[in-house]
Amino acid sequence: MSKPSPEVYERGRGMDAHNKVMRDIRSQKQKTYDPHEPTRVWIDEDNTPDGVYDSLTIILNTGGCRWARAGGCTMCGYVAESVEGGTVSHEALMDQIQVCLDHEEENLGEEAGLIKIYTSGSFLDEREVPAETRDAIAETFADRDRMVVESLPDFVTREKLADFTDRGLETDVAVGLETATDRVRHDCVNKYFDFADFEDACDEAAAAGAGVKAYLLMKPPFLSEGEALEDMKSSVRRCAAVENCHTVSMNPTNVQRYTMVDELHFNGGYRPPWLWSVADVLRETVEEDAIVVSDPVGGGQDRGAHNCGECDELVFKAIKDFNLRQDPSVFDQVSCECEATWQFVIEEETSYSMPLVR
Repeated sequence: MSKPSPEVYERGRGMDAHNKVMRDIRSQKQKTYDPHEPTRVWIDEDNTPDGVYDSLTIILNTGGCRWARAGGCTMCGYVAESVEGGTVSHEALMDQIQVCLDHEEENLGEEAGLIKIYTSGSFLDEREVPAETRDAIAETFADRDRMVVESLPDFVTREKLADFTDRGLETDVAVGLETATDRVRHDCVNKYFDFADFEDACDEAAAAGAGVKAYLLMKPPFLSEGEALEDMKSSVRRCAAVENCHTVSMNPTNVQRYTMVDELHFNGGYRPPWLWSVADVLRETVEEDAIVVSDPVGGGQDRGAHNCGECDELVFKAIKDFNLRQDPSVFDQVSCECEATWQFVIEEETSYSMPLVR
């Protein structure tokens, strides 16, 4: 494939064009949100380098991802759920934390060992979460075992992470890398940084005594199923080879409102990945030097990773089982006639005439 030059982007055919389209799509949003309520909170189980933990996952409602405000990633609609105005006060953010603690008490009955905090942007961006709030959150959860915070690589510094590591928390930074292939990240995802920036963030986290969890996107728009499958396997392997990246989480694309992917899907130009593709990546990369997991949001539904509808629930359960056990034999226990259709799609679908099947 030809490589786009800076001049092409300057003519508005690269990220400028993507961002303009994304801003137009996002402008359709009308709903508003309470800055004292988190976007979401739930209890789950997670596999970590220290074993499986009960986890409390928190999505704070902040002013939204800085990059998304400019236009942002083609598949991400989370900024549409953020508070208007660009900032949320320290007091409101701590109110959100209290709501999450109340949810934990009501639904788990004890303290989760693992706390995961996301903002659908960058927790370490002080425009989203001020330094005062970051320190207060670190103090709130100082008695837990592990902490995961989400950030773009730009904002990962040893000084910010020290708020957690200096309190004795095993800390990980979750970085939305999406793919190890810069061209795919730039042109399909519309994400601006390079793989080298991810490697630098891994080094910076290590200097603070923290680890890194890479989030990858299975099947961004404009890739065929086969291209997406091969890119994902390659990306998992490249991430696993980066020192201090101990976990790779593969996120199959789900169709979110107010995104370019939503527009493509509505007009018949995009199908989320097959669950068979997710299983294939997990099976083929199990020997890599990292924990490889996947959580297919919307799995089995038209707007999420799905197969034929008959086998989706069984394959989804096998994926969840694999996440905890890291045992690829779980996939030997599920089969369906649609696996032949999936194989045909892998071999025959092209990026200029897709999706081949729905």
